[in-house]
Amino acid sequence: MPHGHRTPDERADSAAPGVTAPQQPHDPRQLRRVAVASFVGTAIEFYDFYIYGTAAALVIDGAFFPNLSPVNAVLASFSTYAVAFVARPLGSVLFGHFGDRLGRKSVLVVSLLLMGLSTAAVGLLPTYATWGAWAPALLVLLRFLQGLGLGGEWGGAALLAVEHAPAGRRGRYAGFPQLGPSVGFFGATGVFLLLSTWVSDETFRQWAWRVPFLLSLVLVGVGLVVRLQISETPSFRQAAAGHRTARVPIAEILRDRPRELLLGSGAMIVTYGLFYTATTYCLSYGTKTLGIGRTPMLLASMAAVVFLAAGTWLAATRSDALGRRPMALYGTVAAAGWGPLLFPLLDTGRLPLIVLGLGGTLFLMGVIYGPMGAFLPELFPVRLRYSGAGLAYSLGGVGGGAVAPLVATRLQSAFGSASVGWYMSAMAVVSLACLLSLPETRERGLGTSS
Repeated sequence: MPHGHRTPDERADSAAPGVTAPQQPHDPRQLRRVAVASFVGTAIEFYDFYIYGTAAALVIDGAFFPNLSPVNAVLASFSTYAVAFVARPLGSVLFGHFGDRLGRKSVLVVSLLLMGLSTAAVGLLPTYATWGAWAPALLVLLRFLQGLGLGGEWGGAALLAVEHAPAGRRGRYAGFPQLGPSVGFFGATGVFLLLSTWVSDETFRQWAWRVPFLLSLVLVGVGLVVRLQISETPSFRQAAAGHRTARVPIAEILRDRPRELLLGSGAMIVTYGLFYTATTYCLSYGTKTLGIGRTPMLLASMAAVVFLAAGTWLAATRSDALGRRPMALYGTVAAAGWGPLLFPLLDTGRLPLIVLGLGGTLFLMGVIYGPMGAFLPELFPVRLRYSGAGLAYSLGGVGGGAVAPLVATRLQSAFGSASVGWYMSAMAVVSLACLLSLPETRERGLGTSS
């Protein structure tokens, strides 16, 4: 249970375990619209985010850091990748502030626009050969803006699903935005794979790598049409009607809910670590260290992300019956044991075993990640929910996502690939300790009568 002083409004916002709010009939059409809007938005946002990760592994180092040694160029490329993770908590605070004060829907529209326009701008950015040092500097700025947008996206999308969901089905509905990373990554990798098939390596490095970034403009248009058709969540409408919105949400979280914030972010570390090691780092490792072709590695990544989607949906839906915390614990314990197996499978150079290694890693990540769509929002009362859930999610990304490719590159260079697997296990142990310190939230009310 949360520590610290709680106002009467906060006590009304978060029902005790075992107590759920009375239910009113739900409109099936509205629920379908919400499911689609939460899924489409996160899929587009993560597509935008992942195309940079794929480009960072394949081409960004040569285009923007041509004067560095190969290892340092890769590190510089992944460092610009990490900038967005540093910006994500700031985006969570910024968008969370307005999401908790003004509503979920309008903030989600702004976050989608910021992310999409920043992504398209990367596709138009001149390289180092044209603009010199200005090129990587502007690249860092655009990555920062991407991170701000994505920092505001996940919390709002998860709340959109959770706060509209019928009682007993919050895990299932929260599973829709949790599928966004799987579909976004599949789409991003698929576009790069098609380009690798259709154009030569030289053409790809000259200009074709820009195409996935420019496609973002079309996807953002689709996402806006879908999101503008949904209504505000019942939980927020009730809080606003009762004048129970927070004046400065982040200040209240730091004062009254630091435990939930820190433990929630710690629980997320392993999901980011597993994902970005198995995708961004392993794509670079396979192509540049093992000498495997870009197309086979992209195919292996696309096959592996299907396992991620399966694990995510399985765990999200089962969490309604078994609980959020138990499902995440199962996946975290398994991930701790799986870490040392990944790189021996990759080092065989055999595509089926590479798919097994990557697919097993991402399946376990999905088992942990799936329940988090409901778990993190349920840790916070409605007046602080956008800020609290979004910030916990984003802070986990700093420890697991921003750092993982950088640490993995250094570890592999100094101690060999086996050390990277043990690093993954260490992240799982950290998240396991945090999960064991958190309560189960499945039976908590959301502070709404709908």
